[in-house]
Amino acid sequence: MICRHFISPSRAYTQYTHDIIRHPRLGSDAVRLLTWQLSLPQSAPESLSRTAVRAKIGATAFTRAKRELMAEGFVHERRVQVGGGLWITQQLVSNVPLTAGAAAKLLGGSPPPPPPPAPVPAPVPVPVPVPVPSIQPDSPTCTDPVNPQVAPGRGVPAVGGPAAPSADGHPEKQPSEDTSHLPEAALALVAGFVVLSPHLRRIPPGMKRELAELVARWLDAGHSPADVQEHVLRGLPSDGTVVHRPGGLLRYLLRDVPSPVARVPRPPSRLDGTRECLGVHTQATLFRPVGDETLCGECLAGRV
Repeated sequence: MICRHFISPSRAYTQYTHDIIRHPRLGSDAVRLLTWQLSLPQSAPESLSRTAVRAKIGATAFTRAKRELMAEGFVHERRVQVGGGLWITQQLVSNVPLTAGAAAKLLGGSPPPPPPPAPVPAPVPVPVPVPVPSIQPDSPTCTDPVNPQVAPGRGVPAVGGPAAPSADGHPEKQPSEDTSHLPEAALALVAGFVVLSPHLRRIPPGMKRELAELVARWLDAGHSPADVQEHVLRGLPSDGTVVHRPGGLLRYLLRDVPSPVARVPRPPSRLDGTRECLGVHTQATLFRPVGDETLCGECLAGRV
């Protein structure tokens, strides 16, 4: 026998059917994820992954819950390409199961959000020339000898005038792109994207440094290269959509770094460190040697 006591709340409540709570194919994480989303305001731009973080749902459990909700028609997604080569994911959450056609009509009625504004570059400071006082050769106050190995400079030219190359110093080095701080694993992973999928064969060379920095964040968070490749393949379109800007798609997929799934170490085997005895036995006999002996204690004692 069970008794239930319930007081109807006067505020901060959500209306949804009992079919969601009692759904036979939705796990507890999927129900919590769906009810949390349905409790948000209509204009709240919170994604499913952000809800999973707030609800303390792990990465593996979130992937399983999202797959269950999409299989039952409560969640639908589509990828839309906006200006600037950026890809965005539109998500539709419903309190009743929807078919793919009905979800496409609802998603098609909402225009994609505009791309984020491009950052305004900071103004480059203009160097101000510092006047250098000229030294008169006949000045009686100048008593320092001139080094015969170094010729005196020609001073600082006026603003707007051509500057003569310096002849008394080392040549200035031209600035170049420094990639020494990026790990080799991140650079190799970005270079392998072109063979990972036909969609990624035309990555602009100028974006490889930016993509390597994003991949390095994944590796620093504890993800393996296989995890990064699996995440990229999972985000590529599978409906035959042509990817016009693969670099922008990769930047979108690698922008957010999820928490890695904790791997439980395998317990040590009870047979670690044992060796098969070379003596005469009815069946194979294992023993744990102390040194490099090949016979068990019974064989050494002559009892076999």
